Amino acid sequence: MAQYGSRLIVPIDVKKKPWEQKLPLHNRWHPDIPPVAEVKVGEAFRVEMVDFSGGGITQDYTAEDIKHAEPSIVHYLSGPIRVVDEDGTPAKPGDLLVVEILNLGPLPGDEWGYTATFDRENGGGFLTDHFPCATKAIWYFEGIYAYSPHIPGVRFPGLTHPGIIGTAPSLELLNIWNERERELEENGLQTLKLCEVLHSRPLANLPTTRGCVLGKIEKGTTEWEKIAREAARTIPGRENGGNCDIKNLSRGSKIYLPVFVDGANFSTGDMHFSQGDGEVSFCGAIEMSGFLELKCDIIRGGMKEYLTPMGPTPLHVNPIFEIGPVEPRFSEWLVFEGISVDESGKQHYLDASVAYKRAVLNAIDYLSKFGYSKEQVYLLLSCCPCEGRISGIVDSPNACATLAIPTAIFDQDIRPKNKKVPVGPRLVRKPDVLKCTYDGNLPITKNPSTST
Repeated sequence: MAQYGSRLIVPIDVKKKPWEQKLPLHNRWHPDIPPVAEVKVGEAFRVEMVDFSGGGITQDYTAEDIKHAEPSIVHYLSGPIRVVDEDGTPAKPGDLLVVEILNLGPLPGDEWGYTATFDRENGGGFLTDHFPCATKAIWYFEGIYAYSPHIPGVRFPGLTHPGIIGTAPSLELLNIWNERERELEENGLQTLKLCEVLHSRPLANLPTTRGCVLGKIEKGTTEWEKIAREAARTIPGRENGGNCDIKNLSRGSKIYLPVFVDGANFSTGDMHFSQGDGEVSFCGAIEMSGFLELKCDIIRGGMKEYLTPMGPTPLHVNPIFEIGPVEPRFSEWLVFEGISVDESGKQHYLDASVAYKRAVLNAIDYLSKFGYSKEQVYLLLSCCPCEGRISGIVDSPNACATLAIPTAIFDQDIRPKNKKVPVGPRLVRKPDVLKCTYDGNLPITKNPSTST
């Protein structure tokens, strides 16, 4: 008799630590991390996952867990998963792995999430020079909708997606990653103008044995020590996919991932109930535990056929993403523009990061006129279904970036009017986000013309 439904291949017990799971999780990329499961092409299967922190960030109404979060553990992933064809032949280097998202959502009984900013001394965020304190908002789910007691007056449907899905790198590709990121970390401050504006955050996160979890490989062994010193962190997206944080990668989407090792050995995690483009607060989606129901296919020789290397080797490729047909419908948006001029008035040349920073700051200052604290708006813009765009990248000297916010998520009209902004008890938004003090001494950026 034919089997219907998805086969559970990676179960999760949210009451257990990542290393206590039935199939141990991992938080690094390395070709020698062994697969924990195998699937055949065309087979529907289910993968469950913890939130990115492995339960370290709690549902408690405090931001102390964010302030003192251990950055070396990011992100706990489910997998690796080995993929074979109908004859049992594994995916091979040079193939394309097609991963289709059939269904996804929060784990039953764990329907909550959080959005946060890390302390500036502990990772910060896109606007860490303006918002140095650790903050957190808890969200609760009502079907497809999310609401937070810490950011009242908003409610929106989530476009749920995995922040991370990627294949294992080959050793050659891993060495390329580590070499270029080490060069950036060691010399970037002297060579990158961007650091003047988006300063004080790590330029790269290099391999470290601290907080390292390698799945089935036992800690303390010679093998573990060797791999832990080489294994790449999961924080940035790279040639293998990884932490791309594409918010539209939901039901019905397909990911075309390059294969670098036998079996592809893909992993996934960092589930988001909702996210805004850019995930600007860094811990910035509605982070949650969750599940994916997937189906895979293999395109033999697909890397050479469909992916053009943008670098010195055939490994310098990037995945292709096919967005599914399911997303929230909004018809009215308020759009904020930013150009590549920073808060000091300094001109930057076609810098899209500076332009997007200005667009986000413009939106934060505007929405704070409607009864919200700026910390509330910062977290909201990181996790609500807002749309970020590079609107212009050729008109020297200014790049132009925009941030579009759906007006329907608010319980009040936020558009500009002839009359002044409404005031009154209904618009005094209490309580605020959960917040800690900032105890460091790095300089804080102030816009001299902004509202207080």
